[in-house]
Amino acid sequence: MTAYSPWQASTPDGHRLTVRNRRFARGQKRQRGVDPVASAWFAALSCSFPRGEAMFIEAVKAHRDGVPEKLAEEIRDFIRQEVNHSREHIAFNRAIEDAGYDISAISARVNYLVDQTLAAKPIVQLAITCALEHFTAMFAHQFLKNPGALATAGMGDPKLWLWHAVEEIEHKAVAYDTWLHATRNWSAFKRWRVRSIIMLLVTFRFLKNRSTDAAELLAQDGITGWRAKWRMFSYLFRKPGILRTIAPSWLGYFRPGFHPWDHDDRYLIARFDEAEEADAENDTNAAMAVPAE
Repeated sequence: MTAYSPWQASTPDGHRLTVRNRRFARGQKRQRGVDPVASAWFAALSCSFPRGEAMFIEAVKAHRDGVPEKLAEEIRDFIRQEVNHSREHIAFNRAIEDAGYDISAISARVNYLVDQTLAAKPIVQLAITCALEHFTAMFAHQFLKNPGALATAGMGDPKLWLWHAVEEIEHKAVAYDTWLHATRNWSAFKRWRVRSIIMLLVTFRFLKNRSTDAAELLAQDGITGWRAKWRMFSYLFRKPGILRTIAPSWLGYFRPGFHPWDHDDRYLIARFDEAEEADAENDTNAAMAVPAE
């Protein structure tokens, strides 16, 4: 196996994290029965975010002592981004409940799994965080690349997911670079073996639990049994098939010498920011065009 240095981190030169402190759809009612499969899948993801992202923060903070200054700055911005994400998904989850869905069992399952992770050694928590951050970055890439295929009326405010996705791509290497620093005295083989085993375990648990969560929500819409399983399978693997489309990136995680920025998708960040600027300019022009009374 080819040896590699933990300091070959390939974050693009000049890349910086931007903390976009946004709020979405406060007081907006969530509709039921609109694309229930997409609705269930995105709701299941959202239910896992507040506790999950708090865990990510703690895992990275536990290993930030002595990191290079640039990484220390990225960790600070990573924490600020994740805090904002948790806040917005707490609001989103309240809207799910307000629409009549019972998410108590899902929340209990998420809390149990997070508590299990927090009971593990800190370096294992960090490895789990790296694996889950890779999942969020893969999902974010596909969502930003082709939002029309994934954004549906059933998932709530698409702007929330676009905002979340762009910041997931932006900080996709922070946990991993922290891992490289924390394991700098390990052999290349040990580092590869541990993160690969953890990714396999995380993949199994993530897909099993998010599918279980989504199935519970589908059941509350009256979709159960093989009908529910087939519709969920079709959504995830056929059309739009987000799990099918992320397969190559998922496999890439197992390559010796892998780094999240091996795939430079900053163009998606730039496209999002340009669209945001254009929307803000249009809003300003519209406001200026309103005649004064």
